[in-house]
Amino acid sequence: MGEQTPLLEVKDVSLRFGGVRALTEVSFHVRPGELFSIIGPNGAGKTSMLNCVSGRYTPTEGRILFEGRDVTGLSPNHRAALGIGRTFQNLALFGHMSVLDNIMVGRHHLLKNNVLTGSLYWLGGARREELEHRRAVEDIIDFLEIAHVRRATAGQLSYGLRKRVELARAIALRPKLLLLDEPMAGMNLEEKEDMARFIIDLSEEWGMTIIMIEHDMGVVADISHRIMVLDFGRKLAEGSADDVLNDEHVKKAYLGEDDDEEAVA
Repeated sequence: MGEQTPLLEVKDVSLRFGGVRALTEVSFHVRPGELFSIIGPNGAGKTSMLNCVSGRYTPTEGRILFEGRDVTGLSPNHRAALGIGRTFQNLALFGHMSVLDNIMVGRHHLLKNNVLTGSLYWLGGARREELEHRRAVEDIIDFLEIAHVRRATAGQLSYGLRKRVELARAIALRPKLLLLDEPMAGMNLEEKEDMARFIIDLSEEWGMTIIMIEHDMGVVADISHRIMVLDFGRKLAEGSADDVLNDEHVKKAYLGEDDDEEAVA
């Protein structure tokens, strides 16, 4: 990665729920354009970390900086407006709405409906803005190859297509940082290959910075620039795929547990 200044810095973040420690003094950074994966056994704290970055959880201790700005206390909506988008482990689509309308929801932070511009809308501003958003959504639909279901009700789609629609809605925000929580969970091999291709293109062609939680180690090793391993809420290792996957502590805590592979999240 050519640019060394981090887009995201997580500094000594700890998270407690009562007496339970979900995260303990975890630090890492992600550079612009990087595809950074977080792996670890079930209950390791991976989703808790994404929730801290996105603003759903506020760390008990530590700080989170985005583009050099401390965002630790900001709401999820405020962080989304700054350019942090995400998908969820469990699908969070509006099942009764069309694919097109679901993706349009992802554009709402980009609408220019403030007081100063509102008075000019009767002159055609609203129509121009609507066309701009429609064009952006159509580009995403083409990119994710879902044009054939653009008018379909989201709740009636196959699981794999619904995961694509959720990704479409997340990237409709035009995020600088995209958080992916198990984007390939529950998919068959062909669906996983498609999703991996889309994620690589978002990184390489769209220049999007990505943090991904994923338990398919083949995918993680193939597409990640760097990997961090969490175990019981602590950082166990961080580095390239080769370094991390060959680490003896990682093998012992995670990769060697073949019998539990399906349970890993």
